[in-house]
Amino acid sequence: MKVKTYNLMSNVEQEELDAGLLAESYVVETTDGKAMNLPSIFESEIREDLVRSAVHASRANRRQSYGHNEHDGKRAPQPGMKHSVEWWGKGRGVSRIMRKTGQRTGAQNPHTRGGRRAHGPKVAKDWSQKLNTKQKILARNSAIAATANPEMVSSRGHNFEDNVRFPIIIDSYTESREGSLEKFSVESLPLQNSTRKFVAMMEGLGLGADLIRAKSGRTIRAGKGTMRGRKYRTPKSILLVVANRDGLHKAARNVPGVDVVAAKDLCAEDLAPGGDLGRLTVWTKSAIEAME
Repeated sequence: MKVKTYNLMSNVEQEELDAGLLAESYVVETTDGKAMNLPSIFESEIREDLVRSAVHASRANRRQSYGHNEHDGKRAPQPGMKHSVEWWGKGRGVSRIMRKTGQRTGAQNPHTRGGRRAHGPKVAKDWSQKLNTKQKILARNSAIAATANPEMVSSRGHNFEDNVRFPIIIDSYTESREGSLEKFSVESLPLQNSTRKFVAMMEGLGLGADLIRAKSGRTIRAGKGTMRGRKYRTPKSILLVVANRDGLHKAARNVPGVDVVAAKDLCAEDLAPGGDLGRLTVWTKSAIEAME
């Protein structure tokens, strides 16, 4: 399977006023690059069931245990077990529950006020799930094949222009500044204003609307997650696959909704968050070559 890559030409403009120079602005134009052979992975059978299983297992394996620790030595007692209690014994015509020492008040039982929870969560519970290595590979390959299908990408909710060619592969990056051309390896993007350059690159490829969708769709999460380091929920946008964690990786990681991953670390959850196939994915030519 042969596809054409994209070459990016960035026109750098900087307006000068009496007070000095304004910040640089970038307008990126795209041209067709050389055609390249894609790995056979892109023609894999799309198996939604395997992808969902792989994503579910991946999320389960990251799940942290929670619950109380059993009372042991100097450790604090578990919730609802903080009283000195005794049992009255049989023959008094009352229920056989534990009561506070020297009082009639019941304590420590699940059905008493302030008592322990019946069958509460145990720290020792194992949430992890096993998945065969072949199934993991098939799920990843299936998710990769889905990224090359524009109908599946569109049905997942991503926004892009009609003339976008899938899969989206970037070959070279050139900057035009005051009539002089400077060519860079796309993954070795200069770090100065690199995030603005990345956004301009995505707009030039016709993916700017999806970045806006992710940024404007950021909302405050409902529930206790707001107090646990995950206050905001941001929709997933572009996935950028690179060969090396270099300038382009650093440029893209700050943009809302954008994830960056090295080709060697690619998994089904990166390509299909939540188990939904067809994430909008941008590849570099080096990343494609690293997968072969």
